[in-house]
Amino acid sequence: MDLKIRLALFASHFYFSVGFPIQVNTEQSYEGVAFPESEEETIFSLILKSNKGSKTHLYEGDITPKRHRNAIVCPFNWCFWPKSSNGLVVIPYVISSSYTHEEKALIVGAIQEYETLTCIHFVDRTTETDYIYISPKDGCWSYFGKVGGSQVVSVQKGGCMRKGIIQHELNHALGMLHEQNRNDRDKYVVIAWQYISPGDFYHFKPTRANNLGLKYDYSSVMHYHRFAFSNTSGKATITPFPDSTVPIGQRFGLSNLDVAKINKLYKCGIHSTLLSNMTGSFSSTIYRSSYPKNTNSVWLIRIPANKIFLQFSSLYIQSSSDCASNHILVYDGGSRGDTVFLNKLCRPTQLPSVVSSGNMMLVELVSDGTTLPKFKASYSSVQCGKTFIAMNGKFKSPLYPSHYPPLTDCAWIMIAPEGSKVSRGYLL
Repeated sequence: MDLKIRLALFASHFYFSVGFPIQVNTEQSYEGVAFPESEEETIFSLILKSNKGSKTHLYEGDITPKRHRNAIVCPFNWCFWPKSSNGLVVIPYVISSSYTHEEKALIVGAIQEYETLTCIHFVDRTTETDYIYISPKDGCWSYFGKVGGSQVVSVQKGGCMRKGIIQHELNHALGMLHEQNRNDRDKYVVIAWQYISPGDFYHFKPTRANNLGLKYDYSSVMHYHRFAFSNTSGKATITPFPDSTVPIGQRFGLSNLDVAKINKLYKCGIHSTLLSNMTGSFSSTIYRSSYPKNTNSVWLIRIPANKIFLQFSSLYIQSSSDCASNHILVYDGGSRGDTVFLNKLCRPTQLPSVVSSGNMMLVELVSDGTTLPKFKASYSSVQCGKTFIAMNGKFKSPLYPSHYPPLTDCAWIMIAPEGSKVSRGYLL
């Protein structure tokens, strides 16, 4: 059996905010992130499955209209949540006490991506009159936009407890509609009306909503799946056009275009990118255009499974004595509250690599605009590995002392303070 190991040692030539030594878990586990489900299970197919038998009146499968309306309309943009003077859209919310600790953590994790990538900030409700109440009602559904008062977003236990489903329903509460019902959808998909019962035609009615000048997104968290509302087994109701083989729908959460639409809809002024492929590369915007002053940019890497191996191939950031003005931060997770791998990286003398502990990693570029920061980086998926920033630790091959799986790719990164020497030994 083949085991591909990447072992890298770095003496740091950049500043860390953490001290050495620090306490870390040095045990290497091969229990990674859950692997993708079957291709037939998309976010919307799971929503429709959970909503079968729901007594709630639902439009387009998972939107409940306000009592005095029988259609989804938004005159004068009343359905959008207000923006604060600081540029943030602050939305109070409450999570029902009926959820377990693990279920609450899943909901909070889905919410955190909005704060990382957009100007939408969900905050714990105190005395606010208008707020979102996330509760396990009869299915997965939401109101459209802001309706006032205690606004339910239903996330039923069991079938609705998926990150992508939670984000789908929260997007409805933000004023986002289903992607395939855009007014220009006939340029991108073909609707097979012969496989849709007349009573379900209204689920496919194009809207008059603003498309925000952004392209059609087959991988949107808001897209129906290929067989949505089909009355004939095995017959698709939605086929991409002109390339019928393009996958539609997905299972993991917000797409990069979903993020762009939220930011444009709410005029966020946020510079963020979501990277969801198993491998990829990215760079600072200066490689394409001028970089704005006093602006932070973030890249959230969120792969379907495994861990992330990130490496920088080039770096040019004018350094200062403490790297405060322009620098890069890398977080082990999807939010700024997660562990900081690289803090205030600004010197190009050493280009570090890091391995995440899960399937997400956040890269943030901080710039005051006085210089033109540049960097290029790439990432890939590895089944196992770890980044060590403590003064000592242990690691082992997958499933040790048993045989490791075939074609296993692992990466262990050790970062030590400048001037240190690293000793590596083997325990048999």
